[in-house]
Amino acid sequence: MGCFQGSCTDSIEPPNRPNAPYASSVVPPLYCDYNELKIKSILRKMIWELGLACVLPSRRQRSSGKDQKEGHNDKKDNNNLEHNKAWLLAESGGCGAELTNADPQSVHSSFRFSFCSQVELESLNMSSSTAATVLMVNLDNGLTESRSRELKWRRIESLERSISPVANTLVRFSYGEIVSATRNFSKGRVLGRGALSCVFRGRVGFLRTAVAIKRLDKEDKESAKAFCRELMIASSLQNPNVVPLVGFCIDPEEGLFLVYKYVSGGSLERHLHEKKRGVKGCSSLPWSVRYKVAIGIAEAIAYLHNGTERCVVHRDIKPSNILLSSKKTPKLCDFGLATWTSAPSVPFLCKTVKGTFGYLAPEYFQHGKVSDKTDVYAFGVVLLELITGRKPIEGKRPPGEENLVLWAKPLMQPGKEAIEELLDPRLKLTPRKSIQVARMVQAAAACINSEESRRPSIDGIIAILRGEDETIPL
Repeated sequence: MGCFQGSCTDSIEPPNRPNAPYASSVVPPLYCDYNELKIKSILRKMIWELGLACVLPSRRQRSSGKDQKEGHNDKKDNNNLEHNKAWLLAESGGCGAELTNADPQSVHSSFRFSFCSQVELESLNMSSSTAATVLMVNLDNGLTESRSRELKWRRIESLERSISPVANTLVRFSYGEIVSATRNFSKGRVLGRGALSCVFRGRVGFLRTAVAIKRLDKEDKESAKAFCRELMIASSLQNPNVVPLVGFCIDPEEGLFLVYKYVSGGSLERHLHEKKRGVKGCSSLPWSVRYKVAIGIAEAIAYLHNGTERCVVHRDIKPSNILLSSKKTPKLCDFGLATWTSAPSVPFLCKTVKGTFGYLAPEYFQHGKVSDKTDVYAFGVVLLELITGRKPIEGKRPPGEENLVLWAKPLMQPGKEAIEELLDPRLKLTPRKSIQVARMVQAAAACINSEESRRPSIDGIIAILRGEDETIPL
């Protein structure tokens, strides 16, 4: 690899003069004089300043390609490198005599540069009247295996430093334990899938504790950042309505894993929207459980916003991220999109809008504005699902009813008695439960207000649900 000065096809032995001006392994052509050497020196310096390293090759016959393989022990590796080679040909506009008589200060302006392949270079018939310099340029965009491994370890070291404040408070699992717990990531153990993650059910430890193992996509460039943020946030949360983080696993080759406590009752989405087999027209989720879910998740959101050292915005509150225990206690999970804010009432702009369509607040969806009110709006959509039994977006609905929020808003205007029209027809209510429904309708109407400034905080929503705020008549 290097540069080839092609005015002469054959090389000669260096003269036996101690001060003879010749390069390390290439002898200047027979017609070269001092001026030409000076010109070539200037050219080399110019090329070095451009950052193109040129190593002059040893003597060889142009008709033979054997010398290209000298010094290489691995023939296969050498052949692979040849595929990534290109040659930069720098030709002067004139003959050797013109170069000799040219002004050294202006000679660089008379050169023409072009790319050619190895085959084209070998087939070039450069006459003795043309001065040329050939540079080998490696066009391989990839990293060598060792370099790639080094960068991977640097990322892991950086990640370890980032999570070090909380790493000792969690269980560190080995990759072998993760594989064993999930039975080699069996499809039958998949609990759910996200855009960049997959959650598996598993058992770990001597007591075979049930856990939910979240595997992040190792090919995604943002996985390390997302893993670090979720681990730091989830490890700081301790609330009965929040799924606790048990531990984690970091493997340089296989990726990143978060281990949560397993909640056996399934998701709210499954209970609310999947039809109960064998019982036609009957809801699998009675009103008492729905109201309990509304209160429990509202308290979980209030804890995120006001009960920790830093305000946490979940950004992905929806029924599939609300799990029910065996006693139907609701628990908020999946903090993959969660982020910190400086204070509950201080919004910030987010470059990338992430979340689930149908639950995104207007100011977040349109302008990327994130605050605690982002979660309040999403919670309002969940309340509407609890009341109506409908999904936020249903294409099979009649025209005008496809979007749950747009359909429900006119029916929740103050003074309009439309609760029966909103209510899930599968529910049977007593007078006491009817009061709870009215409160939930009020809370939902306040949550889905399009104007962020008029949307109450989550504490205000809890007050409405509990009947502590009677500003809106029942």
